[in-house]
Amino acid sequence: MLTLSELWIYPVKSLGGISISQSEVEERGLRYDRRWMIVDESGVFVTQRSVHSMALIDVAFSEGGFSLTHRSHSEKSLFLPFQPVSKKVVQVRVWDDELPALSVSDELDSGLSEWFGRSVRLVLMPESSQRLVDPRYAKHNETVSFADGYPVLLIGQSSLDTLNAKLEEPVSMKRFRPNLVITGSEPFAEDSWTNVRIGTAEFLVVKPCARCVLTTVDPLTGETGSEPLKTLATFRKQGNKILFGQNLLPLPGQLAVGDTLRFS
Repeated sequence: MLTLSELWIYPVKSLGGISISQSEVEERGLRYDRRWMIVDESGVFVTQRSVHSMALIDVAFSEGGFSLTHRSHSEKSLFLPFQPVSKKVVQVRVWDDELPALSVSDELDSGLSEWFGRSVRLVLMPESSQRLVDPRYAKHNETVSFADGYPVLLIGQSSLDTLNAKLEEPVSMKRFRPNLVITGSEPFAEDSWTNVRIGTAEFLVVKPCARCVLTTVDPLTGETGSEPLKTLATFRKQGNKILFGQNLLPLPGQLAVGDTLRFS
């Protein structure tokens, strides 16, 4: 039996994730997943690829929104409301996509800028902003949040177990920032799936996830090294890409940890 063993959302792109027990599945992914993003003064997205210390900022549900806590600045937390306070429209860029977003609050921007040591802003993707999935893989002009490219990422636990058996020091699943973790499957069985159903939600498996240096950032310390990317490259490289996990396009529904996965 294949089972959904972990369910994760990452409300703010490249900050800490939240382990949840159930979720609504929307066209852009799991509810609240990567609907917010930190940008620099030019409106360009900022991630752990260049700012490793973003791994130290934890996100948790709070009444009316989320609390952000920096493990190196634990004297205060910042509040991120579900609904933006300022609602100022700003143009932002994530990879090659440019789109309008909403500034959340001056107070939040000030606190984050203090943590980052430079001026940054936190923005929300409104429902009116349309960021399209790569047309080479989209089926019906699907949209995506501020995620790198696709609404949902799935990884089998046995795939990570196989990788860890090759590493001197095992890594946690947090390195790969999945939304869905599946137990009970053979290693890399997800590579062969084309359709997945969990709970009342259905997903199309559209392409493998090409991994980058972000996987080398330790989510506990913010420090970086060569693993696990170096070892992954020895047995999961195709062309110039290192593949681990599968990108999914969702159909709306609901799912919960413990739900059975069915595939075709």
